[in-house]
Amino acid sequence: MFRAFRAVAVLLTALAVFGHANAADWKEGTHYKKLDAPVRTDTDSGVEVAEVFWYGCPHCYNFKPLAESWESKAPDYVSYVRIPAALGRSWEPHARAFYALEAINALDKLHDPLFEALAGQRRPLNDGDSLADFVAEHGVDRAEFLDSYNSFGVNAHMQQAQSKIRGARITGTPTMLVNGKYTVSASMAGSLESMLAVVDYLVEKEHAADQ
Repeated sequence: MFRAFRAVAVLLTALAVFGHANAADWKEGTHYKKLDAPVRTDTDSGVEVAEVFWYGCPHCYNFKPLAESWESKAPDYVSYVRIPAALGRSWEPHARAFYALEAINALDKLHDPLFEALAGQRRPLNDGDSLADFVAEHGVDRAEFLDSYNSFGVNAHMQQAQSKIRGARITGTPTMLVNGKYTVSASMAGSLESMLAVVDYLVEKEHAADQ
């Protein structure tokens, strides 16, 4: 019953967000920030929308179904990406796990379970070995995961991602980064739902500028 209620609530919220985005008068410096120096995007065309998150963040956990609903309805010119933040040393293993799983094509299978385990259940998965045990519970080869987790490629992805986060002056999660130029947080937008309305506004703004 709770899951059904939550699904309906997410749908209604998503519809409200898209309807509200057209009427809202979002202001730079009040509802979103414009970066002094844009950061690199990973797409050559269209508008990149990056969700900066941490698996252990309860706000990210609550934001996740809203963001996924927004992503599913986004225009074709939007490139939606996820960037795991390592804003503290305790966050680093989880960001590394994201890229390790992505490298072995297991991220789709483990993304939801990791959120549930870390933000939902508060399981102590705080190092490579405990994370390897966890992914093995979900059918991912433990040794393959650890090889990826400790690989040069994952190190490179980690450095690139955290450099982008630092360049965007992001200090909390969840934060949305639009086209490498704007950041949106719940504290500025007013709520998790309003974050997406602001993102919608900025996406249209960027798309219009490219025409």
